[in-house]
Amino acid sequence: MKTTSFVPGTPCWTDLSSPDIEASRAFYGGLFGWDSEAGPPEAGGYTFFSLRGEQVAAVGPVMAEGDRPRWITYMATSDVADTAKAVEAAGGSVSVPPMAVFDQGSFAQFTDPHGAEFAAWQPGRFGGAGLLDEPGALCWIELNTRDVDGSRAFYRNVFGWTGETHPFAGDSSYTELEVEGTGRRFGGILLMNDAWPQEIPQHWMHYFSVADTDAAATRATELGGSVSVPPFDLDHVGRVAVLDDPHGAYFSVITRPAQGASG
Repeated sequence: MKTTSFVPGTPCWTDLSSPDIEASRAFYGGLFGWDSEAGPPEAGGYTFFSLRGEQVAAVGPVMAEGDRPRWITYMATSDVADTAKAVEAAGGSVSVPPMAVFDQGSFAQFTDPHGAEFAAWQPGRFGGAGLLDEPGALCWIELNTRDVDGSRAFYRNVFGWTGETHPFAGDSSYTELEVEGTGRRFGGILLMNDAWPQEIPQHWMHYFSVADTDAAATRATELGGSVSVPPFDLDHVGRVAVLDDPHGAYFSVITRPAQGASG
């Protein structure tokens, strides 16, 4: 789906922090068919990934020694400074204060009360991803948490998210998220039940659409990544696998039923 604008509070961009940008360009180019182009020298190595001529994601260097490679999603906002205030008022913290990125827009990065990282983007000349919800593009974000009620309250106060919570997989639950009044679901909240190891903290998972989940899992290992959770089927959702890139950044791939499983 081609995108030209984003409702405030919805995912509009995602990027990867990596200790080796060239290696990440090779891995994700081989996995998703992404082309890549480095930004100007003053961008510090920030490199855009594109698919069929549309920018879909980016990779930049890890910002400090000891930082782990990870994907992070940016939510659209009309005022990133106001978003930062809302995060703090709701009990989260600001990890990167609001700052302008040349004339492209402004961003800030945050941590929610349970430690999950996310960001916000106020558009300037750059609005966000040119494609979503199709093979090779971001299609879903998911908060994995042990505190569904607290997380729902936090993100409702910051972004206006709403959604109904339903039982899922026995003693877990799932909440599908939308910005109130829009009717467009873009992500979910999964309750981390006792089957989850205690050392795994609350975190955001990023789902990229693929035409064939099994083929993507195989290709990821060929490119030097690994499979954390082998491909499995979720009724009425699709076929999913959880992967790690060569530097340990985790993400998921999904083939939805309407896409089929060929190619």
